[in-house]
Amino acid sequence: MNSGGQPVVVLNQNTKREQGRKVQLGNVQAGKTIADVIRTCLGPRAMLKMLMDPMGGICMTNDGNAILREITVQHPAAKSLIEVARTQDEEVGDGTTSVIILAGEVLQVSESFLTQNMHPTVIIAAYRQALEDMQDILKQQVSLEVDVTNREEMLKIIKSCIGTKIISKWSDLACNIALDAVSTVSLEEHGRREIDIKRYAKVEKIPGGAIEDSKVLRGVMLNKDVVHAKMRRKIVNPRICLLDCNLEYKKGESQTNIEISKETDFARILELEEEYIRQICAEVIAVKPDLVITEKGVSDLAQHFFVKAGISVLRRVRKSDNNRIARACGATVVNRTDELKEEDVGTDCGLFEVRKIGDEYFAYIEECKNPKACTIVLRGAGKDFLMEVERNLQDAMNVARNVMIDARLTPGGGATEMAVAWALNEKAKSITGVEQWPYRAIAKSLEVIPRTLIQNCGANTIRTITALRAKHATPGNTTWGIDGESGNIVDMKEFGIWEPFSVKSQVYKTAVETAILLLRIDDIVSGTKKQAGGDAPPQAAASEGPEA
Repeated sequence: MNSGGQPVVVLNQNTKREQGRKVQLGNVQAGKTIADVIRTCLGPRAMLKMLMDPMGGICMTNDGNAILREITVQHPAAKSLIEVARTQDEEVGDGTTSVIILAGEVLQVSESFLTQNMHPTVIIAAYRQALEDMQDILKQQVSLEVDVTNREEMLKIIKSCIGTKIISKWSDLACNIALDAVSTVSLEEHGRREIDIKRYAKVEKIPGGAIEDSKVLRGVMLNKDVVHAKMRRKIVNPRICLLDCNLEYKKGESQTNIEISKETDFARILELEEEYIRQICAEVIAVKPDLVITEKGVSDLAQHFFVKAGISVLRRVRKSDNNRIARACGATVVNRTDELKEEDVGTDCGLFEVRKIGDEYFAYIEECKNPKACTIVLRGAGKDFLMEVERNLQDAMNVARNVMIDARLTPGGGATEMAVAWALNEKAKSITGVEQWPYRAIAKSLEVIPRTLIQNCGANTIRTITALRAKHATPGNTTWGIDGESGNIVDMKEFGIWEPFSVKSQVYKTAVETAILLLRIDDIVSGTKKQAGGDAPPQAAASEGPEA
């Protein structure tokens, strides 16, 4: 090969690298844009965002995940950041705002290295090392064990989660509701602890009344009334029977034709239907229940038989609600009436009562002996307010669940971030070579959390951050952080703001790994864009910049 062809290859490689850097800087810009949207939503002085969905409904919230779910973005990197908030919400249920702010900051500190022509793999290697060290520092130096049986301690932890939300004004009530709900659905079997809030702790929102009327029921509440006016609406210590089948005549699967040769046949067909219903009702009545709840329909004839037997019936109950009732009152959901046995009847419920609230009827199945499912009844001014209160409560319950599963805490108010940042800076002194700069950058990016807390309550950022750094430089001061209300430096041990270790750990992992993922991308190729003059080359189809 002649020497004249060599520089062309080098030029092509340089062009490719130049283009890769352009895409990476575009990704960084997109990350910063998303983080800036969310930034004012961190801390107790957080602002709310009002979002309009495509249907014209509105949603007011400061929950990172709820905001990002509603906004539409074009840039693929921005989309992956939104996915990050969703992952955080599903995994630990809290820290969605922090994770976006931190991921945006980690991308921002990468910008200077990319413009200095540092190779992304070098940056990524340093970031990975920093992430491993962060997890070690968090576990060994910053976090501490907590006794989950101590109610006072648990309430303090949940209070720090609720402190940044709209519900903070009623924090004592909300903390008690969250802790009671999680303690109720907590189930230990075969040495494994299972806390399924999503399935067994249902939040029922009833507009009207005062928020102080909200409570956790030791049982289940349904938005249902009994199917017949003559049925009893209040039963003490009811025997409850749960069914998953129709209490009416079976209809043919598809079109069914019956040929009748003589007129008595039609009367016989009607008799058969009646006999079938009489039989299934007799099978249910045989186990002497006071209350029958079915997921399907109940015919008029069946209602007549049940009224005669003095049995109340609720029909068309959701499957999820039926499962909750089964866990609360000790009944078993039965698929066929001929399989009903005495042990399938639930007897752990203390009171069944239908109450009218506003224009609606609600069936209460409460005062259960040892319920493993519960309903949280929320009362409040309006629908939008109740939606936000429900989101806040979900976060609080997730925090309680996380602490029960992994009983370790870290100090809140940006104290953990400052402590980890200081430890990383000390560790960076032992790293040689070019990797130490991205490593230090991670330590610098962690300071975004306390800095944002200070900004959101209007204090002097530079002076406060400098004073906080000085505090953390003294050994043994790892619990000093920011009071989000006033912007002053306080000791979190005395101030009583703690966060679950699992939330913090997940925030760091998700934020740094997302930044690593976006730095590895060196080209964005669209599968749909076409140029005016035929097929576009891949480079031409690449996204031009952030359109968040």
